[in-house]
Amino acid sequence: MFADLSTSLLLAVFAVAGAVVFVVSVRMTALADTIADRAGWGEALVGGVVLGAATSLSGLTVSISAAWSGDASLAFSNGVGGIAAQTAFLVLADLTHRRANLEHAAAEPANLFQGVLLLALLTMPVVAWATPPVTLFGVHPVTLLMVGAYAYGVHLSHAVRQAPMWRAVDTPETREDTPEDAAEAGRSVRGPALAFAGLALLLSLSGWTIAQAAGVMVTRFGLSATLVGAVMTAVVTSLPELVTTIAAVRRGALQLAVGGIIGGNTFDTLFLAGADVAYREGSLFHAVARGDLFWLSVGLLMTAVLLAGLIRRERRGPAGIGVESVVLLSVYLGALAMQVIAR
Repeated sequence: MFADLSTSLLLAVFAVAGAVVFVVSVRMTALADTIADRAGWGEALVGGVVLGAATSLSGLTVSISAAWSGDASLAFSNGVGGIAAQTAFLVLADLTHRRANLEHAAAEPANLFQGVLLLALLTMPVVAWATPPVTLFGVHPVTLLMVGAYAYGVHLSHAVRQAPMWRAVDTPETREDTPEDAAEAGRSVRGPALAFAGLALLLSLSGWTIAQAAGVMVTRFGLSATLVGAVMTAVVTSLPELVTTIAAVRRGALQLAVGGIIGGNTFDTLFLAGADVAYREGSLFHAVARGDLFWLSVGLLMTAVLLAGLIRRERRGPAGIGVESVVLLSVYLGALAMQVIAR
């Protein structure tokens, strides 16, 4: 169906799907904040699990659709490229919070734990790539380990939130994770949850549309699947994280902002697990290109820098943002430049 569209119409479909992703994300942020207040789960946990997973659905659809079509490189690079892009989005969010460095103000043990979990999950595909291409019913064993590790990690994240074994030092710039409206506490979450689920479904449909259009672009324009996946589809399907993060900062929900990025990235590692299941030609991890592994390493490096910033908690760095934000932006822009040159 998409292959029959003219180039101008194909680009229009791609743009409209991206716009839907953008608009829907704004509403989802407000709903996630309400759910956090009513359920008493905390912004970091809701941002990292509920909002992070929901806003990643469009990207998940892209990776699974590409893998099902046999395009392992597009499926893999979309996932790891999105992780790098979303981490870079925190720099833009940091710029909107003028009072202090965002990583300082949003101190939260649950976010740190999610960051460690993300590093572990990003390492597993490297282990899979370095081992023999053994599969069980066409699925690499590391895929099962990733799903299990994610589920157990979410459980531990909740435990860290409920009974933290240490607390960050409070400063005048620290923003506490407390309900903005005391009347919200204890109210039913059914209405916001149903609305949230409906919007998440719309994101998934938009992601499928983006995947189909991207696949046609790779063939029609002779583009590199890695370039399209890591830059084009990854950035477009990551727009929810950009919108929700900046919207959360403007609402004062700083833990939700940081947790949404880290949690979204953690969920994005499951793109690779889902894509491996959908890829019917063997192990996805052994069908990827070197450029895809490059973006995986960029994601690992950027996550480590972010974790360092969350631990150090610099109050204010150059240009009103933390040094880690400057490093994150430099790494991402440098990686983009290398990708364009290498294509």
